[in-house]
Amino acid sequence: MEIKEKLESVATVKRVGMVIKLRSEYVQQYLSLHTDSSPGVRDLLTKYHLTNFSIFLHMIGGEYFEFGYYEYTGISFESDMEALAGERRNIEWLQVCDPMQIPLEGETGWTIMQPIFYNKGFG
Repeated sequence: MEIKEKLESVATVKRVGMVIKLRSEYVQQYLSLHTDSSPGVRDLLTKYHLTNFSIFLHMIGGEYFEFGYYEYTGISFESDMEALAGERRNIEWLQVCDPMQIPLEGETGWTIMQPIFYNKGFG
């Protein structure tokens, strides 16, 4: 394999930040679903190269908002996301979690945020 081909096959990190509202009546249930003791779909996230997947919760103006962040380290984001979307356990997980959330206006799910800064660790 040529050096150029090797470089092209090396995964680059895709960083994704996203936001969505959480219905206040589901906060405790949502938190329970995401405890360290709940396996959820963590193995599927790993299987499809989603690392450092984190969700944060914050109240703004009396409403709960979730901020999610992950890093994609695979080769084909679109292919991996399509395969993840077809996983039976992921479908079941989303059937539980999706009704607890309220997409931002004009969206149908999590809103992908525009990246504006990343500290590459220089210095």
